[in-house]
Amino acid sequence: MSNLGSAPTYRSGTGSVTAEGAAVTTEERDAALAFLQQLAAELSDGDVDLPCFPNVVLRISIALADPNTTSDQVVTVVGSEPRLAARLLQTANSAAFNATGKPLTELRPAIIRIGLHLVQSIAMSYAVHQMQTEDSLKPIKQPLVELWDKSIAVASICQLVAERTKVHTDMAFLTGLLHGIGSLYVMARATTRAAQLTNQRSWMELLEGWQAGIGNAVLESWGFAEEMCDAVGDQRDYGRKWKHDATVTDVLIVSLLLAESRNLPEPRPVEMEGINAFASIGLSATDCEATLVRAERRIALVHEALK
Repeated sequence: MSNLGSAPTYRSGTGSVTAEGAAVTTEERDAALAFLQQLAAELSDGDVDLPCFPNVVLRISIALADPNTTSDQVVTVVGSEPRLAARLLQTANSAAFNATGKPLTELRPAIIRIGLHLVQSIAMSYAVHQMQTEDSLKPIKQPLVELWDKSIAVASICQLVAERTKVHTDMAFLTGLLHGIGSLYVMARATTRAAQLTNQRSWMELLEGWQAGIGNAVLESWGFAEEMCDAVGDQRDYGRKWKHDATVTDVLIVSLLLAESRNLPEPRPVEMEGINAFASIGLSATDCEATLVRAERRIALVHEALK
């Protein structure tokens, strides 16, 4: 289990900023740190409590973490929630995930077509959309929408970047989609402290520095592959060095930076200096711009498929 006991840091340019460094009042800081320490203690004990998160999605994660799970068992779990099954069929027949153009009407061939990583991706999409409709989570509805939009963009870029590596593209997509699970977890749990959220934006800024470590711990508890958990936990470790083939961590680091450059005016600058992941993958500035151009169409298709 990841060590969540101390205040984490995240990189901003060439400097490091502690989670306590955000502009909040002393009372807000103390409340937030106490809250985060509570979450850290729970996660260290393997206790993951994500409000309004559909149980079927956790059952899918647990089933897929077991190498002995059969396709029949996956079909049974997915089929136990008709709305999820319908969404999976719809997505499998979408332009983003149906290269053959041949429509499917049954769950088993749909799961075989898209693969288990994308089954998890669709299940996560279903879960987030369910959370967005919950009355108890209304205070974070807009941040949830923004987080999910960013996650789709990062996932789509991850898929394209992974094509240049030996990393499985569907695993890269799922990792990108889950990169903000720590933020999702913190925001959902923070709604239980609505009376203290007098300055939500300040809280979110304060909590941002913790999200990667918390996300790592959540995914570990749910049984996700070690390399995916590590990637989410190390998503801002720009100085990491890897002497072998590029990993999903490299793919995620690069994709996050590319996603942050999407809305900048052209030519869109990408911060590459001192970030070894670009060299590990072999991406030049020209390659980055070409990837961003390709990504726009991909992001639009994935948005349509997962809406």
